[in-house]
Amino acid sequence: MEQNLVRLIECPRDAMQGWKTFVPTQTKIEYLNRLLQVGFDTIDFGSFVSPKAIPQMSDTREVLGGIQDKGKSRLLAIVANLRGAEEACSFPAIDFLGYPFSVSETFQQRNTNSSISTAFELLKSMQQLCVASGKKLVVYISMGFGNPYGDPYSAAVVQGWIEKIVALGVEIISLADTVGVATPEAVQSLTSFVITTFPEIETGVHLHAPKFEWTKKVQAAIDAGCRRIDGAMKGIGGCPMANDELVGNLDTELLVSFLKQQHLLAPLNEAALARAASMASMIFQTDKHSL
Repeated sequence: MEQNLVRLIECPRDAMQGWKTFVPTQTKIEYLNRLLQVGFDTIDFGSFVSPKAIPQMSDTREVLGGIQDKGKSRLLAIVANLRGAEEACSFPAIDFLGYPFSVSETFQQRNTNSSISTAFELLKSMQQLCVASGKKLVVYISMGFGNPYGDPYSAAVVQGWIEKIVALGVEIISLADTVGVATPEAVQSLTSFVITTFPEIETGVHLHAPKFEWTKKVQAAIDAGCRRIDGAMKGIGGCPMANDELVGNLDTELLVSFLKQQHLLAPLNEAALARAASMASMIFQTDKHSL
């Protein structure tokens, strides 16, 4: 892949996980297979987490079994504990494990029912497991741009934890604007800082933003040198552990158009993209969760 091009990560898991109506397993399988035809770099397709915590993801194993052809895309699964990581590593089709590591003590408890220090110890075991299994660990820095809980936050706090994570051998970090609080200035400042400070790793952004302000945030990340960006069809989604009202993901179709205009995106299968978008409209029939 050309170095200057953006790796586009499509996140149907993030779109679906907080959706209140259960999406039937067969529908998920058909949708994932359509997304795989598009040619995204990576698809964040599901999670191995407690079905009590995230009921929508209780059928991730079955969905994985329904894949017809991965094409050139790679698959990422979110995990929240070692048991989930071990299960994810048992599937050859999975390339990446994603773990949400929060710099907010409050949110780490809400999201994974553990302290930050416990989560870091878990990361050590996950990284070792990934190396042994031929997978790569993607660490999402949740609340990376600030949080509404009043926990201590600064760029120095983020840097300190990333230093420790990178020292474990982790090669991919994604800065997550979990509740959509980041300003474009904050996105550019922190992303640039991390890329400059840790040039040996791949730095991405997972941004949540209302439709009226997403372009400024994305442009800020690009200007900072970021070449890994997450999106979701129709801009649906957000973390159900963060707020009652979900702040939308970046809309993939708009993101594709935006990146193409800047010649930052490898060619995709446009017909397959249209088919996937059509099915997304069917799955997410209401825009209740889309801002």
